[in-house]
Amino acid sequence: MDITKIEQLFNEVINKNITIKDAVNILKKMPFEDIGFANVDHHRSIRKGFPEVIFGQGKTSFQIIGIMKAMVSHENRILVTRIDKSKADEVCKQFPESIYYEDARILTLEKEPVKVSGRGKILVLSAGTSDIPIAKEAYLTAKIMGNDVTGVYDVGVAGIHRLFEYKDLINSASVLIVVAGMEGALPSVVAGLVNRPVIAVPTSIGYGVSFGGLTALFAMLNSCASNVAVVNIDNGFGAGYMASMINNL
Repeated sequence: MDITKIEQLFNEVINKNITIKDAVNILKKMPFEDIGFANVDHHRSIRKGFPEVIFGQGKTSFQIIGIMKAMVSHENRILVTRIDKSKADEVCKQFPESIYYEDARILTLEKEPVKVSGRGKILVLSAGTSDIPIAKEAYLTAKIMGNDVTGVYDVGVAGIHRLFEYKDLINSASVLIVVAGMEGALPSVVAGLVNRPVIAVPTSIGYGVSFGGLTALFAMLNSCASNVAVVNIDNGFGAGYMASMINNL
């Protein structure tokens, strides 16, 4: 429940469309609602500007649906991350208006179109095609949070001339998310071109000594470009969320 919904609730009471008792019953479920297997944080939109995000990995479809049922009367948008197709199919049966993005393993539900609130543009770059699922996770997260987002994929350092084709787009972005596996070099290259924050996302893509993304992570943490910050391995969601927060300052 965000500030707008609370204002609407108070107006409903003032206009005598609902009783004070009904309004109190609605407010009783704040700041959270205990549904047995989860304490759903209805207060998060007020505190942070975006509803609680459901992490689908490790949850059953029954649990995800239960949390969404608790949220849907309070929120205009719901985001589920790391949800596989079989669980998403069950959720979509209960919520036909929801959309599943299989490559990003993200499910969204929007009761009304999301208004763009970000001040500038967010650009998501991926080094390789294999990095696209993580890049899409970042893209969709930033998008549902109310940002103008563009994605450009497969512009890594193995063919750096491809990146320079998008120089104008890169320079127009307020925040950049750069996703790379292997040796993780792309964020440093991009950061050296711009005076904007670059959020680097290491992926677990790579052979042997990539160590499941540790090589890319260490390379990004050791970047000589001062405008690079790094999130966890494969954490496209975290990058999209942080980019949105920066873009809404």
